[in-house]
Amino acid sequence: MSEEFKVEIVNPEKSFLSKEDVTEVVIPAFEGEMGILKDHISIISFLKPGIIKIFSKNKEEKFYVEDGIVEFKDNSLSVLTSSIFSLDKIDKNYVNESIQNAEKELSDENIEDQRRFLISQKIDVLKSINSN
Repeated sequence: MSEEFKVEIVNPEKSFLSKEDVTEVVIPAFEGEMGILKDHISIISFLKPGIIKIFSKNKEEKFYVEDGIVEFKDNSLSVLTSSIFSLDKIDKNYVNESIQNAEKELSDENIEDQRRFLISQKIDVLKSINSN
């Protein structure tokens, strides 16, 4: 029996990725990193800044995502996000600029706690990407 399921990632510009041979996906959910395998229970969750890891039989792909909503049902995973890019096609200048902008936003004393958490998460993930 096949252990594969379908993944579709959509951003405002286009359908970013569609694959039918996925064996596992790890997503950065608000609740923590969440691994999804075939026949996982149905879920809907929000994404925080982090790395989405997509495993298929012969490769692993990694994508940086800033936010979004994820839904899994009937062995189909849908990810809706406003910002995503592949770590294979990383632009170090974009990452450095994003870190600087986030640090600048984080220095605002009037920022809400949830926003502060998300910005801190974003900075940590982007710095980890930059160090690789």
